[in-house]
Amino acid sequence: MSKKAVCIISGGMDSALSAKIAQKDGYEIIALHFNYGQRTQEKELKCFRKIAAAVEARETYEIDLPFFEQIGASALTDKNIDVPTGGLEDGVPVTYVPFRNGIFLSIAAAIAEKHGAEALYIGVVEEDSSGYPDCRESYIEQMQKAINLGTKDETNIEIKMPLVTLKKSEIVQKALDLGVPLEDTWSCYQAEEKACGICDSCRLRLKGFKEAGRVDLIPYNI
Repeated sequence: MSKKAVCIISGGMDSALSAKIAQKDGYEIIALHFNYGQRTQEKELKCFRKIAAAVEARETYEIDLPFFEQIGASALTDKNIDVPTGGLEDGVPVTYVPFRNGIFLSIAAAIAEKHGAEALYIGVVEEDSSGYPDCRESYIEQMQKAINLGTKDETNIEIKMPLVTLKKSEIVQKALDLGVPLEDTWSCYQAEEKACGICDSCRLRLKGFKEAGRVDLIPYNI
């Protein structure tokens, strides 16, 4: 019987590489995506579908979480809060969505338990990320303990974070080395036709490509 992994895939570079690594590790992929009212929801969903196909996902889940919009408190889900474009700042940015990864991991765990999957892949990046508390390695490790305490005795899920210590330039290089279609990924926080190039996520992506000495093929409005 083949081993299975649930891969949380946002449509961005990091989760696309994480899913590719899961495939390379010999797992049968169960691809999971969340529509949570984010500004670039439609674009991210299209990218997810392309990435899921690229890793030959056996099953796909597209789960709607409309309550994130009701909670608000993030520039990604509340249109009244502007997405910052002035460059990376210290502290937790306004684009942080309260406990998003905790909620994502909980749902992913339920799907993993349903399918008897033994691994759960998430593309969190600690060192070169935007200061999100739910991307810390120590936090994900604690979530793994909680998930295994709260599931059946025979359920034993390992949460894998293959990118957690990488810089964005290393992610770009590794993704291209493994044949990840980065032209089918999306990082911009606020635009869907052409990436803005000035939000925190675009800046990180462009910096990563520049430091890797590679060309980003997605369209930018700059």
